[in-house]
Amino acid sequence: MLNELLTGVGPIICVIVLVVGGIAASAIRIVQEYERGVIFRLGRVQGAKGPGLFFIIPWIDRMIKVDLRTVTMDVPSQDAISADNVTVRVNAVVYFRVVDPVSAVIQVEDYHRATWQIAQTTLRNVIGQSQLDQLLSEREKVNERLQLIIDEATEPWGIKVSIVEVKDVELNATMVRAMARQAEAERERRAKIIHAEGEMQAAEQLRDAARTMSSEPGAMTLRYLQTLLEIGVEQNTTTIFPIPVEMLSAFLSNQNAGRSAEPAE
Repeated sequence: MLNELLTGVGPIICVIVLVVGGIAASAIRIVQEYERGVIFRLGRVQGAKGPGLFFIIPWIDRMIKVDLRTVTMDVPSQDAISADNVTVRVNAVVYFRVVDPVSAVIQVEDYHRATWQIAQTTLRNVIGQSQLDQLLSEREKVNERLQLIIDEATEPWGIKVSIVEVKDVELNATMVRAMARQAEAERERRAKIIHAEGEMQAAEQLRDAARTMSSEPGAMTLRYLQTLLEIGVEQNTTTIFPIPVEMLSAFLSNQNAGRSAEPAE
């Protein structure tokens, strides 16, 4: 009789052990260090738990895991017209992370897709309000503006946008050639200005040198002899007869005196 009783109770005990084990297994939850578990009890949020091991009530509690690591999101190329009516194609990358797991679950259906959509829209709007020169030379200001707008839009969802970077600005071939011609013209303009400034400085130096020589009678003679020395260094067949400057001055003064005396006669 005892053996028959034990034989009938054995399967029941096994079933009970299996049921209790299944309930215990479904009640155990393990959350990683970089995750948080948002608990819902009968549809009402109870908060975020983790990391580590904890228990929930089976069939009453429901847990949704949220990753807190920084997410790198590529914004696909967007065709836009800049403020100066130039058609450009721009792509970017967005770095964001979840700072409030509860808001990320209950405030938006899919925070990844929502952030992706708002990033595309903001990128087109900012490009449309910026000029081409700003996109090329003031990239940091454009990035800061994008980051502020996207972060403000995603803040109610518990999302923190840390970095937004414009990766590439593509232009059509016609605009590239026009910019190359503009850069070439700008380089020519600067070269002409530099050449004109050099001529002006040289003229000023010659003027100062002429004033110095005119104040000293012997300076012209010394400069004349120095020029003869420079010419004589080279091997040439030119014969030079130096004439004193004083002789030329006397000759010119006599000639001017004769011209002034002719009308008097």
